[in-house]
Amino acid sequence: MHCTIEDVHERLNAAGYIADRTLATTLGLLLQLERPLLIEGDAGVGKTELAKALARGFESRLIRLQCYEGLDTATAVYEWNYPHQLLSIKMQEFASDAAVQDSEIFSERFLLARPLLQAIREPQPAVLLIDEIDRADEAFEAYLLEVLSDFQISIPEIGTIAARSIPRVVLTSNGTRELSDALRRRCLYHYLDYPDLEKELAIVRRRLPGIEGGLARQIVDFVQSLRRRDLRKRPGIAETLDWASALTRLEVRSLVEMPALVEDSLACLLKTEEDLKAFRDGQARELLAAIA
Repeated sequence: MHCTIEDVHERLNAAGYIADRTLATTLGLLLQLERPLLIEGDAGVGKTELAKALARGFESRLIRLQCYEGLDTATAVYEWNYPHQLLSIKMQEFASDAAVQDSEIFSERFLLARPLLQAIREPQPAVLLIDEIDRADEAFEAYLLEVLSDFQISIPEIGTIAARSIPRVVLTSNGTRELSDALRRRCLYHYLDYPDLEKELAIVRRRLPGIEGGLARQIVDFVQSLRRRDLRKRPGIAETLDWASALTRLEVRSLVEMPALVEDSLACLLKTEEDLKAFRDGQARELLAAIA
């Protein structure tokens, strides 16, 4: 698919995702080369949202595979509809004395397609989001590498199912374990960092168009300063948006003028006991004084 960088940028923008030129270029290569894209970065920087925006921007179906330890083919690729198979066997045995053939029972009408199989069977290219691939084990990663190399899936009872279309594959990783060199070589790569102040401010204004400009800047200033502190879990963009939405609903017009309410609403930003305790013991007011 030929798609200019400007077109990718415009489509993402229309889908509500603010991307820089480097990211737009990488996504353009994903589309033109039909190569998977591996996106790494801390939790909350917008990796999953990027795949969703890509699907919206190009009017593609989004198929999501959430990875976890112990993920197997029955969840990720396919499984047989055993209850319907047994029912069919019983019905055929009741109607005839003839033995039921395996080819009848293990046919596509009893096949339950899971995300990987769904993606390659789509008539038009889907966006296949393989979320948090670092949480899956190495055995599944090796199997996934084989699928992404040929875009076909072998089912012993049926044979090889080739892709009807090549999905636009986006893999995300939070870096909880090191991925194999083989997977990295197979993919395009982009590291997604926390946005700078101006970009995050633009995101807040895009998602919350009714927010006052001064309040939006104070919120982003505060969150940016918060991320530079020694935290167990740094707040992501989603937390910024949650907090901004909460403060708007509480009719806050200035963080500096309402420090007690800022402390009381930190549950939107900080998600561990030690982080909350630290910033309710005075650190939040220090940050407010710095942005005043």
